[in-house]
Amino acid sequence: MARDRKPSRSRHARIAAVSVAALAIGGTALAEVPVSAAGRPKGHDVSSHQKNVNWPKAKSKGATFVYVKATESHTYRNPYYGQQYHGARNAGLVRGAYHFALPHKSWGRTQAAYFVRNGGGWRADGWTLPPALDIEYNPYGKHKCYGLSKARMVSWIKSFSDEVKRRTGRRPVIYTNYNWWKVCTGNSSAFASNHALWLARYGSTAGALPKGWKFWTFWQYDNGGSLPGDQNLFNGSLNQLKKFARG
Repeated sequence: MARDRKPSRSRHARIAAVSVAALAIGGTALAEVPVSAAGRPKGHDVSSHQKNVNWPKAKSKGATFVYVKATESHTYRNPYYGQQYHGARNAGLVRGAYHFALPHKSWGRTQAAYFVRNGGGWRADGWTLPPALDIEYNPYGKHKCYGLSKARMVSWIKSFSDEVKRRTGRRPVIYTNYNWWKVCTGNSSAFASNHALWLARYGSTAGALPKGWKFWTFWQYDNGGSLPGDQNLFNGSLNQLKKFARG
């Protein structure tokens, strides 16, 4: 997903139930929804890069859901979060918040607490998606696993998840890239049984899933298209999307 801030170096890289999500960066950018996923609810994700979003226009173009970036690490909050998160709901979209993880900056529990305090909450109203953890390649340095061992990364994610569950009652959706997950967690299957998968892969199919997951809940298939921000699909019907949101 897009970062809200400029990297500390000149580099700027890119890389979310009950599980219905998966995607690994790679492949050719698409101009249209993949034929294999046609008919599924269409959505997107946004950050401060999209600024004040025209939500009625997004809905008119077919958006049914959106994930809004709330926080990054334990110090940054998206300054457009309010307009994006509440504006989406006012326009009739199912929406949720996501956190961009920087595991080398502070422990998982610390970042989860900051996230929930600053927009990463959840309520069983059918319009609020569970909080999401965006964990992927390090955009700010050469250590793509943030200097953590595979075991330490798994522990970090568990710490984040446990705190989100304690504070909201839901496990976070996990947004990741198959290749990063394989390299940085050792392709851990520790989260597949109780975390929805939001997989990022730019191509005509979602491709391989991280170990343990049998299907994707959300699939980010492109980083640009008819909707503001990244383009996503939900693996089910609109009624199932709302049921998933309710928990």
